[in-house]
Amino acid sequence: MANDDTNRRFGLNTREGWWDDPLPDPKNQGPDSVRWPIMGAVFLLPFLIPITKSLLAETVVTVELVLIWILVYAYAACYLLFPYFFRQVRPLKLGFGIVMVALGLGVVAAVEASPFILLYGTAVMVFLAPAAWSVIVDVVALLLGALILLVSGRFHDGYGDLITVGSVTLAMFFMANLIRAIRRLELANKEIATLAVTNERQRVARDLHDLLGHSLTTITVKAGLARRVLESAGDIPRAVEEIREVESLTRSALSDVRATVSEYREVSLSAELVGARAALRAAEIDADLPHAVDNVRPEFQNPFGYVLREAVTNVLRHSGAKQVKVKLGGNWLEIEDDGTAADVVPGNGLRGLTERLAAVGGTVRASVRPGGGLTVRAEIPLPEPRAAAPAVRAEPAGGLA
Repeated sequence: MANDDTNRRFGLNTREGWWDDPLPDPKNQGPDSVRWPIMGAVFLLPFLIPITKSLLAETVVTVELVLIWILVYAYAACYLLFPYFFRQVRPLKLGFGIVMVALGLGVVAAVEASPFILLYGTAVMVFLAPAAWSVIVDVVALLLGALILLVSGRFHDGYGDLITVGSVTLAMFFMANLIRAIRRLELANKEIATLAVTNERQRVARDLHDLLGHSLTTITVKAGLARRVLESAGDIPRAVEEIREVESLTRSALSDVRATVSEYREVSLSAELVGARAALRAAEIDADLPHAVDNVRPEFQNPFGYVLREAVTNVLRHSGAKQVKVKLGGNWLEIEDDGTAADVVPGNGLRGLTERLAAVGGTVRASVRPGGGLTVRAEIPLPEPRAAAPAVRAEPAGGLA
């Protein structure tokens, strides 16, 4: 998706790519503004030395001569200063490039210099402006340069230099777009790295929510049961047994947290049924749970385990239910409770389940039952059956815990 958007905005095979700014981050564009003046001065020497000598050879200082000096060195100054305009808005960059090309044409006309000096201006346009604008301005500059040569009678001697300017400018045009492509790839890699970190954080947060929400809720219920047993009946053996289970659940939760962070933890539907049975019994909720998961397709048992865990956790926390019923099919799971819920309020748990099921092409829905309580149904479409394999309808499994 990001790739398509990048091509749409910046690729030269689309209209947007020709007219949009070259890069979305102008602060990281252009030559180094500290070292460039030194390098630029070296590049300008073949242009400035002969023109300066010819101007110094003039014995009479006239207004025209002063204007030519200003024109020549203004053109050179633009070449040295153009990296600073990479950080400006597009109209200012475009205006600067056009002014520099115009100064170059003025130098060609005023001092009868070689049209090769236009290369400084055309190269700046290529690197500074969007592709379409650089082509338009540079082509117009070359045509005007040819016109100046014709008017001044120098076309026969200077058209070769003009062709050289066009060829080098074209090569720089493709080089500039290659540099922009490399920088766009660098920006894309940074964005991909950021998205990868964000996705990993979301995965860990979702897994820890699913894991600790259920485990801590069960621990709380069992600890409360042990306290009530001691306060009401003084049944120490039973209280000790509940506390042992709390200790076991705590160790298991700690192990699961370590495994989740390492991304090695796998949820088992059968194990979740056992845990749900223990948690519901401790909360004194009647549970109608299947005794086996053989009728559920193996590839669906992992996501259904998460659904069962989250649904039972919500029953223990919020429902106030007295009875829970779980049904299983080959590609579906349904959990019903007779609690007091009158509407569905999506939370982190339901959003996390929606993401998990969506990853395998499934859906999860929560709806209010007549008379109160919730029904949570998760379903994953069956793969297309082969022609030689008749479809077998899965019957729900059930039974009192």
